[in-house]
Amino acid sequence: MHVPDGFFDASTSVATGLIAAGAVGFSLQRANREIRETGPALAGLTAAFVFAVQMVNFPVGAGTSGHLLGGALAAALVGPWTAVLVMSTVLLVQGLLFADGGLTALGTNITLMGVVTVLVGYFLTRALLQVLPRRMGSVVPAATAGALLSVPVAALAFTGLYAIGGAVDIPLGKLATAMVGWHVLVGIGEAVITAAVLSAVVANRPDLVYAARHLQRDLVLVDADGNTSTVAPDKPIAAKPAGRTLGVGVAVSLLVAGGLSLFASAHPDGLEFVGAKLGFESAAEDSAVAGSPLADYGVSGIGNAEVSGALAGIIGVLVTIVVGLAVAKLASVRANRAS
Repeated sequence: MHVPDGFFDASTSVATGLIAAGAVGFSLQRANREIRETGPALAGLTAAFVFAVQMVNFPVGAGTSGHLLGGALAAALVGPWTAVLVMSTVLLVQGLLFADGGLTALGTNITLMGVVTVLVGYFLTRALLQVLPRRMGSVVPAATAGALLSVPVAALAFTGLYAIGGAVDIPLGKLATAMVGWHVLVGIGEAVITAAVLSAVVANRPDLVYAARHLQRDLVLVDADGNTSTVAPDKPIAAKPAGRTLGVGVAVSLLVAGGLSLFASAHPDGLEFVGAKLGFESAAEDSAVAGSPLADYGVSGIGNAEVSGALAGIIGVLVTIVVGLAVAKLASVRANRAS
């Protein structure tokens, strides 16, 4: 659902830019507690993984594809405010290096994919955890439902923005029906990926899943004198990811971006498909960085498409890790100075 330049008028793009800037600024202030529990490395790794999986478009039928948005997954893993920073990092790298999403539309993309999906996914996850059995196994279905809903809600938010400042006059009822209809199917794929990833993490390192920390069992601590005490679930202990965990995460991200992405569907995604059907695709403008050496997820000068795509994916993962880590550290510094 990467919105290109040209879909919205200037005032709408400025407005979403301000919304995105405000959300990122607020998240920089609020993410410190989340980052302090697991360290900034997990935020950088999550950003890299989301970047990698977004490269893998999956078919949803009738010549249309979709890809992970990742907001609900990121929120479940690292918390909502860090997730906004994670998604903004991914979208920034994609927009600047790979010309994926317009630069004047960066605020729109952050608002839709970095704010709407995160908040919808996270708050539905938390709401469901209030009614589901209090156990670790409840996290996966709760976050899966959050992921499923977050995608069509983001599509509906796009429709709302288009009603305000769309570049081409089209029937809004048809736009809403098409966007939500196709993105419900994309949301099913989003839910499947979210469930698979969270199931693996919960099974191996549940302490690294932000949404699951309040479900940890009471820990019995014994001091040197034999006295015991417990750590209640409302004060969970979150371990930082070990070097092996980080190494596995980086390796998986590189494998997905540098290998699995080569088998991605070549069909247009839901937004592109709807744009072509309803006639507003023609309003799209080339990004200002369309001439980037990494534009369209390929490395210029390399004739072999598979090698070029794999190398671009690997570069993207490494850059996203670095930028994500830097943003997470910035959030910690800002919060420490404020306190």
